[in-house]
Amino acid sequence: MRGQLAAMAAYGFVSGLPLSLSGFTFRLWLSDSGAGLAVVGLTAWIGLAYSLKFLWAPALDRMPPVPFLHRFGRRRGWLLLVQPLLAVAVALLAASNPGIAPAASFAAAASVAILSATQDIAIDAWRIEVFPERRQGLALAFYVWGYRVALLVATTGVIAAAARLGWHTALAGAAALIAVGIPVTLAAANPGGAGTPGGGLRHAVLDPVRSFLRRPSALLILGFVALFKLGEAMAGIMTAPFYRHLGFDKAAIAATGPFSLGGTLAGITLGGWLVARIGVGRALLLTGWAQTLAMAMYVLLSVSAGSHAVLYATVTTEAFAQGLADAAFLTFLSGLCDRAFAATQYALLSSVPQLAIHTLGGASGVMAASLGWTLFYTVCMGGALPGMALMVILLRRNATRAA
Repeated sequence: MRGQLAAMAAYGFVSGLPLSLSGFTFRLWLSDSGAGLAVVGLTAWIGLAYSLKFLWAPALDRMPPVPFLHRFGRRRGWLLLVQPLLAVAVALLAASNPGIAPAASFAAAASVAILSATQDIAIDAWRIEVFPERRQGLALAFYVWGYRVALLVATTGVIAAAARLGWHTALAGAAALIAVGIPVTLAAANPGGAGTPGGGLRHAVLDPVRSFLRRPSALLILGFVALFKLGEAMAGIMTAPFYRHLGFDKAAIAATGPFSLGGTLAGITLGGWLVARIGVGRALLLTGWAQTLAMAMYVLLSVSAGSHAVLYATVTTEAFAQGLADAAFLTFLSGLCDRAFAATQYALLSSVPQLAIHTLGGASGVMAASLGWTLFYTVCMGGALPGMALMVILLRRNATRAA
């Protein structure tokens, strides 16, 4: 079991690296290369791969990998197919030049996101099949720790390396780190099951969707899920050019990493305690307001004249509030799933907020350019209110049914 938990932490690490490389770190590289805010905002669409991964998840569940990987089993076989391609995609991103050929850089970053999302599907399936139900929470804890360390490396580490060695060398090093996933998969345990072949499209996709839509207030729930993280996410999309506009150099931005990591882990821990203490509904409402109010720190930072103290306070506060909200939100999503369709419904539900973020979020650059930073972040705070209003309605309806 210890070896499987170590593999879970390693899988968290190789899952977290490409997310930031094709997101925040890529946006900062674009900003350094002179790209306009509208172009930087378009990077939100790259993350659509994570939003739409449910579309091809049934294929990984029902189709075996290429023949020469059959002996590794369905889950490990898919991982051994995807992981080398993912390392190559990051290497291609490292070799690109967004200042000269931005389209090639965008294509490489999009490839990283698609392959990374596919890796996530296979890792989730491997975890579910290898760990018994009573060990799933422990497995996810190890995964999150590896994941958060990877986010720190892919942002703080890569940015600091870019300041000394240049972007190309820094990203090439990240490609080498991602390749570590290959020996991890070779050493990982083989699941006892082989997925759930058969059943066709209806069983794979339509039945889970129909099952969810039969529940009371299903459409209201979907609206809330789509909007809950939207304001915070739109604010986060523009942080790279925002920091550069305020005059922070790479070293200062890289130094925010430990503050972000500490704030996130503290927020997740407290958020989990709140869920157990007061229930998921009230915890979600409380942490949602905390997430909304924390965005006021961005407004304060916009008028702080580049104060490093305000920068680090902003990063810590935002990460803490996001961790709080994530703990309650992910628990809420899990509770919505029918046990018979838990994997598919969770993939679908967790994709809904990402779909909203990576479509509407693409307009964030245009908004920031037209409104200015102070008003933009004020609008982002207001963007969280519709989701909170839907949450209040859902809580009242549930209370009425329970009465």
